Amino acid sequence: MPPPSPRADTTAALGFRTPAEWEPHRATWLGWPHNASDWPGKFAPIPWVYGEIVRALAPGEIARILVNSAAHERQARRVLERVGVDLGRVEFFRFPTNRGWTRDFGPLFVRRAEPRRDVAIVRFQFNAWAKYRDWQKDARIPERAAAMLRMRLFRARAGARDVVLEGGSIDVNGRGTLLTTEECLLDPTVQVRNPGLGRGAIETVLRDQLGVTNVLWLGKGIGGDDTHGHVDDLCRFVNPRTVVLCRETDSRDANYRALEENRERLQGMRLEDGSNIEVVDLPMPAPLTFDGQRLPASYANFYIANGAVLVPTFNHPKDRVALGVLAELIKDRPVVGIHAVDLVWGLGTIHCLTQQEPAA
Repeated sequence: MPPPSPRADTTAALGFRTPAEWEPHRATWLGWPHNASDWPGKFAPIPWVYGEIVRALAPGEIARILVNSAAHERQARRVLERVGVDLGRVEFFRFPTNRGWTRDFGPLFVRRAEPRRDVAIVRFQFNAWAKYRDWQKDARIPERAAAMLRMRLFRARAGARDVVLEGGSIDVNGRGTLLTTEECLLDPTVQVRNPGLGRGAIETVLRDQLGVTNVLWLGKGIGGDDTHGHVDDLCRFVNPRTVVLCRETDSRDANYRALEENRERLQGMRLEDGSNIEVVDLPMPAPLTFDGQRLPASYANFYIANGAVLVPTFNHPKDRVALGVLAELIKDRPVVGIHAVDLVWGLGTIHCLTQQEPAA
């Protein structure tokens, strides 16, 4: 039975949808790092990792960087100049943030096709993964971006309440199918985003606000993930019919059971047109720990930019395997490794830091 049509007053009913990440971008948004508590004892190298990310992005699209102040912008400019970034490809927005995880609090863009060909922003509520108290600056970014860009802003609501959703909790193929996890959006006791809002209500919001028609629910995410189950650390679309899914070969590893269960689920799932999903294995690096804590090191946290696919690497022999898998699947742009051993101490890497703005 086909899904119900979106309500007449929703984003989807107006013709907007969430494009796939590989569709053309106008820009990539990032929040320049400043909160040292995200990388305790390891903050010094982080701006340089950002510099490498922007250096890889800028040839293919504009980098729109959030900074807290004029002094913060000067710091960013110095780093970017020293690593060789063309600052003509960078735009700074003095929008203060609490942290730099732009995937989760940044503007979530939707696009409308012919004849209007315009872009809008869907504003979901952000509450720091239902875990931290300092999120109020981050939560204002979608409104500030919409005002600056003069874009329409749609507020994602379920009845009278704002719906909490982070960008890293979903992944789409641009044709109507969306991936997410039960651990993140449906867990009733841990980091609860939307108390009392069940599976059906959440699917309705996703359909109405993001223009999807087919929501696929995986189970649990990987260990060490501060977000409690974001899908962008375990399973990602690489084209409309294919996903890469992390695979742990060591049955003693804490991630083994959850990843195998997700593989079993995907085998029984279908795309929006009823066809099977092609599932390709993406290796997991060896467990990475710091200060006794397991970190969410995952090659699935890659970002598909206009000019390159940026993939986190972890000084491990499987780095080369993961880069090769993605290069075989995404052949229209180079696959570039970004050293992320320091970055992942913040409990996220490249996809968590970036948010794409589609071209109109």
